[in-house]
Amino acid sequence: MARWCYRHRLVVLLLWVGALFGLGFSATTAGTDYANVFSLPDTDSKSAYDLMQKAFPNSSGDTDTVVWKVDSGSVKDRSVQTRIQPALDRIAGMKGVGEVTGPYSGARGAAQISSDGTIAYAQITFAEQANAVPKDLVQKVVDTAQAARRDGLHVELGGQAVQRVEEPPGGIAEGVGILAAAIVLFLAFGSFYAALLPIGIAIFGVGTGLFSTQLLSHTTDIPDLAPLLATLIGLGVGIDYALFIVTRHRRGLQRGMDPEESAVVALNTSGRAVLFAGGTVCIALAGMLVTQLRFLDGVVIGTSLTVVLSVLAATTLLPALLGFLGPRVLSRKQRRKLESGPEPERTDNLAVRWSAAVQKRPRRIAAFALVVMAVLALPVLSLRLGATDQGNDNASTTTRKAYDLLADGFGPGFNGPLQVVTSSGDTATLVKDIEATKDVARVAALPPTGGVTVIQVVPKTSPQSVETDDLIDTLRDKVIPEAGATGHVGGVTAISKDFASVTGDRLPLFVATIIGLSFLLLLLAFRSLVVPLTAALMNLIAAAASFGVLVAIFQWGWGLDMLGLGKEGPINAFLPVIMLSLLFGLSMDYQVFLVSRMHEEWVHTKDNARAVRVGLAETSRVINSAALIMVCVFLAFVLSGNTGAATAGVGLAAAVALDAFILRTALVPAAMHLLGNSNWWLPAWLDKSLPHLAVEPAEEPAPTVPDGPSSAVHGFVRTTDGEPVEGAAVTLRTTGGRELDRVESLADGSYIVSVPGPGTYLLATTAPSYGSTARQVTVTDDPLVYDVELAEGEVDAVN
Repeated sequence: MARWCYRHRLVVLLLWVGALFGLGFSATTAGTDYANVFSLPDTDSKSAYDLMQKAFPNSSGDTDTVVWKVDSGSVKDRSVQTRIQPALDRIAGMKGVGEVTGPYSGARGAAQISSDGTIAYAQITFAEQANAVPKDLVQKVVDTAQAARRDGLHVELGGQAVQRVEEPPGGIAEGVGILAAAIVLFLAFGSFYAALLPIGIAIFGVGTGLFSTQLLSHTTDIPDLAPLLATLIGLGVGIDYALFIVTRHRRGLQRGMDPEESAVVALNTSGRAVLFAGGTVCIALAGMLVTQLRFLDGVVIGTSLTVVLSVLAATTLLPALLGFLGPRVLSRKQRRKLESGPEPERTDNLAVRWSAAVQKRPRRIAAFALVVMAVLALPVLSLRLGATDQGNDNASTTTRKAYDLLADGFGPGFNGPLQVVTSSGDTATLVKDIEATKDVARVAALPPTGGVTVIQVVPKTSPQSVETDDLIDTLRDKVIPEAGATGHVGGVTAISKDFASVTGDRLPLFVATIIGLSFLLLLLAFRSLVVPLTAALMNLIAAAASFGVLVAIFQWGWGLDMLGLGKEGPINAFLPVIMLSLLFGLSMDYQVFLVSRMHEEWVHTKDNARAVRVGLAETSRVINSAALIMVCVFLAFVLSGNTGAATAGVGLAAAVALDAFILRTALVPAAMHLLGNSNWWLPAWLDKSLPHLAVEPAEEPAPTVPDGPSSAVHGFVRTTDGEPVEGAAVTLRTTGGRELDRVESLADGSYIVSVPGPGTYLLATTAPSYGSTARQVTVTDDPLVYDVELAEGEVDAVN
């Protein structure tokens, strides 16, 4: 497939461009129809919601708030009323606004003025839900209300619709992330064209994914958070997948390969790893379905579709673009060097030295890495799930100012009232009992409608406080049953509490599902029980540490002001599920890329120490570069203005940094050195029963063996000083890694291995206290003389 795409590059490019612009035109024409569906079956808040829908079927529009405060005097002063009331009348006359209830008219108007007379509010009910209200209308409402400001009179607005216009313009976070990624890529490659390739692949993958998701929003329920998360994950994996393939291709060119052959080899090796990595990400995302939270179904669709299209772009469009560029994926300096011959293997770079250091001191490095991750994971013990609201917005936003004004004027619980919905029993007794309950500020029973009574309960504490959660439990478990009524506690605060409880209860099943599925995929890929087991354990460590960082920042408030992310509060209940899905998928990415190179070397040489050392030396630099790019992309979403996206961005940035810089480049290789050959253990009966999936390309058929050995390879094994090496293991293998003969060198360093026939083979040599080498040798009908030189700590990778 890679060769076809390379040779028919213009066709492939035109197909992708046509798909991008065709989907873009269709999606733009159709518009969006995102729907936030929070379905919490078998919860008390859902029962309350169903009863309210039955009694008040037309109260579906979004309700936002205008709040004003005077520095002196009272909001009842005529000078204040003559500025505020005309603005409210103009808002009430706008198309798309259902009604406006203010404090200066109506029977309940006096209740909308604070006890000290300095703060008042009006409620604006739109005809549609917040996500369906046109932004132009909301902005017009905001501008009209704030035009009433004057010295000593402050006017602010709160609500879901208003919050939408507070967010920065779309595309800022994505643009900043792409720019940061481009800088990292240029520094890593030194080539403008090579740096553009991963960016281009990510744009095609994310673009087609987002447009497809937008079209699907007309046929299924997809939340408006889905495209933001799809962009977050799509940019990260799209750039990373292309980066791994381009890096392998550049290495092939530097070794003197023809550009087409180099591209084919890169896709046939790193491209296979990309397919497996993309599969693990999709499996991790699909794990969200076991939670049975309908809100997450659309997230799974949008993010998984974007990942699939990113993988498709990396494995089809990328080889086509490589065909257009040819050797220009190398820098000018590298191309000039190539004119004088292929570059030799570098054995003195930082990655090689670090790999050798891990091999020499695996226990010390593993212990240090574990201590760092354990310290970072400690805050997770105080994790509290809940829901963020506009009280967590940045202090400079009008939504946060309105939230604070309402809390000052009417109490902290005013921003999250509870709704006790009852359909039978003594309502009057229930109201009195609720009034007498601890932490209740005010109670008001609305006139019954259709046999359903709604009792508004304003707590004394804020919606996010533990005391409010305890009050909800008290009302449900004690107050309502003792009053002899049949009722349910609803409202946004109660829904958030139930959502957190349901999520927490289903989290273990979710984690077990994605770990189990990822374990099976890695088991099939690497034919080992230990490798996927190690990967699962490392993923749990990375998850604990990353959530520890989240708790410290967003729940404890460490560094929130510096990041400009508002006020501390509980961790959003939906975040663990979404973040764990993305985290497990991305962690598996790095595990696949790292271990696939180790496995490739293990298949060739059956030398675990060499396989781990070479795998780490060859992939650590590209893994760290990829992680740095992801960190830049994820952190850029702090600029999105969406608290959920910002929290996910910071959490994922921390998770990727810890995973790549500590786990995959230190703890995983150190553990694999300590485990030795058992890393690749798989019972023979299990190996026979499992289907074979190849991360590496299939090996070429071994030459047929005639009646006896037709030739041989012989020579001496010596040190760099010319001293003979006794007891060195010399193994002859096929280029695919099948062992043909194995001997040990004699006291004078001499060896001889038999060869079944002419062809190209792999000669691997290793000895205690020395490094190991693996070279391809070409044997004719005559014996081949081949001397081997071993150096301590040498890394000699097989291409």
